[in-house]
Amino acid sequence: MTVRARIERLLTDALQPDRLEVVDESHLHAGHAGARPEGETHFRVRVTSAAFSGMKRLDRHRRVNALLADELAGPVHALAIDARAPEEPGRP
Repeated sequence: MTVRARIERLLTDALQPDRLEVVDESHLHAGHAGARPEGETHFRVRVTSAAFSGMKRLDRHRRVNALLADELAGPVHALAIDARAPEEPGRP
């Protein structure tokens, strides 16, 4: 299973999102710290979930980071997060 697929599975299982987008941006970081030639090191996650309702932005990020702790300790070098509740305007 790819790193991207694991991230998608973990977030889907835990958050039951209305929307989830996991983008591998590793190619944008080639030659930078943490980058590997095979990629799957830098990701952007956009997620909308009712699980985030009433939570502050920092708490949402902490929740996503906790869910992905094993990936962040291993293959993932960087993770950009946009986490919203369904009632919030804008992306994701």
